[in-house]
Amino acid sequence: MVNLCTLDQENGCKKAKEVARNFFREKNGDSQFTIHAMGHAHIDTAWLWPYAETVRKCARTWSTVIQLMDKYPDLTFVCSQAQQFAWVKENYPALYQKIKAKAAEGRFIPVGGTWVEMDGNVPSGEAFIRQFLHGQRFFMQEFGRKCSEFWLPDTFGYSAQLPQIMNGVGIRRFLTIKISWSLVNKFPHTTFWWQGLDGTRSLSHFPPADNYGTKIDMKSVMKTRQGHKDKGRTNGAIMLYGYSDGGGGPTETMLERIERLHDTDGLPKITNSTPDLFFQKVEENDLENLCTWVGELYLEMHQGTLTSQAKIKLWNRRLEIALQTVEKMYSMLAVLNLKGSSYPCDILDKSWKNVLLNQFHDVLPGSSTQEVVKDACSIYEQVNADITPLLQAGLASLSSGAWNRKRKAQTQNTDLKSSVVIFNPHCWKRLEVISIPGKMFEQLQNHSQDQNGIQLDKKGNILVYVEAQSLGVTPLSVGKIVDHNKGEELKQWTKFDDGNVILENENLKAVIDKCGRIRSLIHKKSGLDAFLDDTKKGFHGNQFLLYDDIPMFWDAWDIMDYHLETRQPLTKIIKEPEKYESGILRQSIKFKLEISSKSSVEQEISLDRGDTVLRFHTTVNWHENHKLLKVEFPFNVHSSEATYEVQFGHLKRPTHSNTSWDWAKYEVTGHKWADMSQHNWGVALLNDCKYGHSTEHNIMRLSLLKSAKNPDPTADMGVHQFTYAVFPHTGTFQDAGVIQAAYDLNNPLTVSAGQLKEALSMFTVDNPAIILETVKLPEDTADQSSGVVLVLRLYEAFGSHAQGTLSTPFPVLTVARCNLLEEEESQMTHKDHSFHIQLTPFQVVSFLVEFKK
Repeated sequence: MVNLCTLDQENGCKKAKEVARNFFREKNGDSQFTIHAMGHAHIDTAWLWPYAETVRKCARTWSTVIQLMDKYPDLTFVCSQAQQFAWVKENYPALYQKIKAKAAEGRFIPVGGTWVEMDGNVPSGEAFIRQFLHGQRFFMQEFGRKCSEFWLPDTFGYSAQLPQIMNGVGIRRFLTIKISWSLVNKFPHTTFWWQGLDGTRSLSHFPPADNYGTKIDMKSVMKTRQGHKDKGRTNGAIMLYGYSDGGGGPTETMLERIERLHDTDGLPKITNSTPDLFFQKVEENDLENLCTWVGELYLEMHQGTLTSQAKIKLWNRRLEIALQTVEKMYSMLAVLNLKGSSYPCDILDKSWKNVLLNQFHDVLPGSSTQEVVKDACSIYEQVNADITPLLQAGLASLSSGAWNRKRKAQTQNTDLKSSVVIFNPHCWKRLEVISIPGKMFEQLQNHSQDQNGIQLDKKGNILVYVEAQSLGVTPLSVGKIVDHNKGEELKQWTKFDDGNVILENENLKAVIDKCGRIRSLIHKKSGLDAFLDDTKKGFHGNQFLLYDDIPMFWDAWDIMDYHLETRQPLTKIIKEPEKYESGILRQSIKFKLEISSKSSVEQEISLDRGDTVLRFHTTVNWHENHKLLKVEFPFNVHSSEATYEVQFGHLKRPTHSNTSWDWAKYEVTGHKWADMSQHNWGVALLNDCKYGHSTEHNIMRLSLLKSAKNPDPTADMGVHQFTYAVFPHTGTFQDAGVIQAAYDLNNPLTVSAGQLKEALSMFTVDNPAIILETVKLPEDTADQSSGVVLVLRLYEAFGSHAQGTLSTPFPVLTVARCNLLEEEESQMTHKDHSFHIQLTPFQVVSFLVEFKK
């Protein structure tokens, strides 16, 4: 071709083109490897630009795609994230109608089934479900079809519960790219079965070009064939092409390359395809050949996203819980049929979608710019402003006694006295110390008769020891305050000459040194110390540590393994431990340490009467540069594994580095709790807003704060407040109640003034392995005429086969199993006030339960 162009200047180019055409006309055999090419424009919903710019990015990219489709009739384009479709529908209605027309032709293809491409580690299990619930409902309403593939090309690890959740919304296929970024071990499969925590499997594919935005260049084409790791099992792979991250999508040059390289001898076949065509081909020919990967898909990179932007993670945890609490309150009111307490469908819908939006995989992980962080926090503040009055009004309605009078209208005794009402959002009884505002407590009649059962705290509130009924409201009168004389009182606060302090109740005895470190935590029932205090090696319970945090690649994203070599214990005292609370119900001490000349940590360590956990209420004033703050606990436990809570369950990870796969997990995900146990003994670490954990042999560390400077130079600067707790236990963590204790730490009992005469427990479950996670009205609430229908979602939390009975005081009309999209699947037998549940390990189930109105 070069010779022709050089030697024959008049006709050389024309002749050279003919040579090229003849070359590309040489066809492959039928067995040649096939590349399924799909146009793609992975548009980050926010990252180095705010949400508002993403709306415009979608419009520009999708307009280009529509124009290309008119010129290239074989072009197919895949696009995820219902939120982006909703933005275009609202802001560019004419463009949106063109998109719907191309979607009807099967060329503009909605995929993913989620509201946004969310982070795969940090959202709660219920938030995962809501991503799919709102995503699939949107695609069904707008395009008349549900997505059949979960599409998450760019996130930083994948929870082991995703296969079960995907299956529950009708999705059995999964695609991602990011696992190819692992630094240490290369993932061994391209097309395979991914088996989740409960045993559910998903057909999964990792495009071997390791890129969700190829340019159809020869390097990507050859890498797709050569990088295919399941040769002999399958004979094809997906290639996603188009400018991505900031949008742009396919270009004419890329489309011309596909046409030219479609079927050239010696190269892979390239065909314009769809996800459905690719997965169908695998399902028809190759399923029995595929390997299976069991458990989480751990990305050996970007572990810093479990810690970066702590305030976003705090908001996320609290609002996930608060939204579920609102749903529980107003579900109770719906069944009580109390006038003026309608279910807040619109506010909940808007609030959930805003929380889901901020779970995008560069926002919740903390890897966006300062402007995005401000947008996200503004959204959180608005959600909080919308639902806080709902929480207050809902509890006030439940506390008012109006429903009590309604139920007892036929009886003589309807006299209701002033009371303080406690709301418990969990499906188990709780016996604990709570704080009541002083003025509210004064409403209790004759409270002066039992002053011995209360304690005044530093804020002027009244501490009382109470028993709250499961998922419902309990009136508190003086006669129902748990008599402190029935149990051993807290020991008097003690401080010794060497600066050590002792906090002690009937279950635990803690010795705390002048740096706030726990030198000993005796579990009285067993006589065992929770910690192996080692002064020579510098390992102590509650030891704050500062590390250098200078990632090799991505600042906010990464925590490199070499940070462990820079461990620096914090021991410079600003204020030694001094008495903070001292009474019959709560003892606590407070101290302050210097982190640097700019930063400090202040902590209140408290122990309540009857409690089995030692709590650490922490305030950090943080102004560091490329530093990482952790807290360390050398547990007195011998175990080769530690257990971490994940969505709807838990999983075990190694505490050693036998293999490169073990070693690479030096920073891992944990939600509300993590535990180390041996036979009949263990210690758990609970928290209310942290996710990064690292465990080495018997030492467990919780990552608290990170100070990246890119892409947000102000990341995490300022004051942070959070709580963690240590829970030593005998037996298994399941039987000891670690799971329930972590729930309680994250969602305290709430109180309201009221006129309630008797307790109302909406639901109880008689097996602690079965957690009632969610109570809500269905998304489709139009027909509630004959009775009130609630969605109840439960899961098996112990990792066992579990049977139990869910009971309610209200007459049950019907019970039906439903999927996670709240579509009825089968009717169930039930009794007037209960029904039987049977679950396999870590199974998540949903029911539609109808109550008489």
